[in-house]
Amino acid sequence: MTKFIYLASQSPRRSQLLEQLGVRHELLLPGADEDAEALEVALHNEAPAAYVRRVTQLKLDAALKRLKRRGLPAAPVLCSDTTVALGRTIYGKPADAVDAARILAELSGKTHRVLTAVALGTGRKREQALCESRVTFAEMSPRQIQTYIASNEPMGKAGGYGVQGRAAAFISHISGSYSGIMGLPMFETAQLLRSFGFKV
Repeated sequence: MTKFIYLASQSPRRSQLLEQLGVRHELLLPGADEDAEALEVALHNEAPAAYVRRVTQLKLDAALKRLKRRGLPAAPVLCSDTTVALGRTIYGKPADAVDAARILAELSGKTHRVLTAVALGTGRKREQALCESRVTFAEMSPRQIQTYIASNEPMGKAGGYGVQGRAAAFISHISGSYSGIMGLPMFETAQLLRSFGFKV
């Protein structure tokens, strides 16, 4: 029986990145009875790194409970969370087009951090890693921002953009992990998988 893991993420990009590592995985998604978004609320004055680590642990807790409740075969569960930060300001997923325009206008012409935490765990063992990258946006005019929002790409993405999509036209510099900015840092994820006995 080949070893596999559960991926507790609705992101098709994370699934594709795991496939790139050659790791067999099955999706373990929240049911209609679970409020997954509620886990992503930031605490007052919470630092971005502390926030992304805490949310990832909460996601892992919820996923492990889900696994037990559904009576599925035991396997490690992988969770990840990505946040965009400018200073101590945390940018989550835009609430709507107006919110997306505000976020993108604030990121325009500046360098921000992208923090992705990854956690892999079973009922007995848990490991977590944090990846931090920096992304510099060129100045974006209000019209460019509106055109980008009209593509609907900013919705459902931390900081209102996807590095692998149309936003790449505005990104002048990246330092760190490209896959981490996409939502699953390959190097850190491979290390976690090896600590659980996977050959990556």
